[in-house]
Amino acid sequence: MQGKLQLASIISLAVLLRCCVMYHPHSGENNPPMYGDYEAQRHWQEITVNLPVDKWYVNTTDNDLQYWGLDYPPLTAYHSFLLGLVANRIDPSFVKLRESKGFESVTHKHFMRLSVLVADILIYLPAVIYFIVNSRSWNNCQLDESNIFKFTRKDFIVFTALIYPGLILIDHGHFQYNCVSLGFFVAAVALIMHNSFVISSVLFVLALNYKQMELYHALPFFFYILGYHTPSKTRSWLYCIRMLACVSFAVLLTFYVIWMPFLKSSDLLFSAVLRLFPFSRGVFEDKVANIWCAFNVVYKLRQVFTNAQLAKICLAVTTCMVLPSCISLYLSPTKKAFILSLINSALAFFLFSFQVHEKSILLVAIPILLYFHNDPLPCFWLLIISHFSMLPLFINDKLYLAYFGTIVFYFFAVSWIWADLFYETNSVLNKDNSKSKARLKQRKKSNVFLDLLNYNKRSWLLVAFYGSILGALVLSVFSKFVKPPERYPDLFSLLVSIYSCGHFLIFFIYFNYIQLFVLRKEIVSKVKSH
Repeated sequence: MQGKLQLASIISLAVLLRCCVMYHPHSGENNPPMYGDYEAQRHWQEITVNLPVDKWYVNTTDNDLQYWGLDYPPLTAYHSFLLGLVANRIDPSFVKLRESKGFESVTHKHFMRLSVLVADILIYLPAVIYFIVNSRSWNNCQLDESNIFKFTRKDFIVFTALIYPGLILIDHGHFQYNCVSLGFFVAAVALIMHNSFVISSVLFVLALNYKQMELYHALPFFFYILGYHTPSKTRSWLYCIRMLACVSFAVLLTFYVIWMPFLKSSDLLFSAVLRLFPFSRGVFEDKVANIWCAFNVVYKLRQVFTNAQLAKICLAVTTCMVLPSCISLYLSPTKKAFILSLINSALAFFLFSFQVHEKSILLVAIPILLYFHNDPLPCFWLLIISHFSMLPLFINDKLYLAYFGTIVFYFFAVSWIWADLFYETNSVLNKDNSKSKARLKQRKKSNVFLDLLNYNKRSWLLVAFYGSILGALVLSVFSKFVKPPERYPDLFSLLVSIYSCGHFLIFFIYFNYIQLFVLRKEIVSKVKSH
């Protein structure tokens, strides 16, 4: 009962934080003619409610694809359809065909905000809680007697994950439904950790068919399932073939059910698929913290290469960058390697793929949250920078106050909770943990020179960490309050992108090193010991 109260208080705080952000402006508010993502979501409800399915992805007089045409897979369209039905019952003017363009009212804003909150509470929050609470990695967690609120380590991990500001501001501030696809993704990861491969595959297909950016995570799922079902001493050929057949059938059947309305003709299917991969937009649009945007500063890519050529270059480079992690996962399909591969794959796609949006960094941040307890400082560092990398978008949406407030709150809350893991001191999380005391006694007996060396390494790491955060803070202030030179109006946006890109590249190298070398060494050591 007591544990449930702690969890309920954490969930309540997470929901309260989301509710506070909901009262801030949203993307494109009072900004015609295109408005913003808020209008895009409303317009999709208008289209799906008023037009037949075979017209959703087709350009017509009633569905101008140049004005926020549907460009997400069918599951997003079905979700928009359901919300459109509810909106039509509340007030038909919300989704009236052709006459509701740019519709904004207090009532409609409450409805739209509430629709995101409900999706978050029903899908994303339960998925994260299920992943953490049912993880076998923390079965031995004990209550901390020094903590008057009796929070466990699992409670702190849940708290860290649920108050991550990046997702909160994008969904509840800027306005999107990333919580749906990311919730399905987290649920799929949670089930695959318990070897429920068929249900996990179905959930991941749902995530992929809600937002095609889940392709960032597709390769680790494929290689882990394939590697895990490679015949070995403990798994027979018959078992592996049967499981792979079941997974394949579940995936194909789920795809078929979702896409069934669009399989009436090849033209209809082609129109829908073409909307999902708009190569005509170019290698990037706004300033985004990836390699191509940073490289474009010194070498104008779009003046030298065509879109088709850039797409091929991005495909080749992304493939080369993601394969080492995936091959390693196939050869050593452990659960820890799987989470690391999700991080490395998402970072590779974000840094090197074609048509990356600044919001796509959420696809990196979520697996980082799932891995957080294994390596808190680098994970926390990346999460802060991921939120910072979207600063130009937040300023454009008039969400600067919400951005600054949430990032400061997250920094101090997580820094306090995980202080022992940042500084290797004996703080609130494991003060009475017998293992920590044993490690402390062992450390006292160790070589003094090695202790001093390790202390110096930690000191330099913390200097780098706080220096990095200070740089992000300075750029955050300058971006809002300092006017850029007239010759370079996008100077601060570009600096934020390049600064963040440099961090993401270092993190990409670091997490690949952890998976390919450190984790591999641990696996080899365990095999030899057995």
